[in-house]
Amino acid sequence: MKISIVVIALTSLLFVSCKNESAEREKAAQANIDSYSKTWELVVNEGKVNVLDAAYSPEIVLHTVPEIKGIAGAKAYYANFVTGFSNRKFIVKDMYASGDKVTKYWQFKGTHTGVFMGIPATGKTIDIEGCTIAKMVDGKIVEERDFMDNMSFLTQLGVLK
Repeated sequence: MKISIVVIALTSLLFVSCKNESAEREKAAQANIDSYSKTWELVVNEGKVNVLDAAYSPEIVLHTVPEIKGIAGAKAYYANFVTGFSNRKFIVKDMYASGDKVTKYWQFKGTHTGVFMGIPATGKTIDIEGCTIAKMVDGKIVEERDFMDNMSFLTQLGVLK
């Protein structure tokens, strides 16, 4: 009888512990989604690139070509979108989080009215969709990988035919 009570007690503790850990992971994932979503609303739609000073870890890595490391380089990269496009609209179509990873499916629209990555203004409008996988640690973005159809993007800009 005593063994059964001990087994039931231990099983109950294990169940409660697992449930609490699961709730904590879900809470952390939602916090990452909220923070990440707000960051890109401010950076792209409102043009507040300096928000990245607080959103990024000092060790941020953007997996682009070439790879970008550090906040200054990452801010300069995203500043191209802010200065290169007017009528910018960054739309998060869907977002998921699991553990320290956040994945967002997005759409970016704008009119190319300024210099973008060395490309003079073309006046063309763009509408491109993509996906970003980010890693977050202690509420800071430490790594990002963007996936989009660069051929379509450059064609819409008029750079490729």
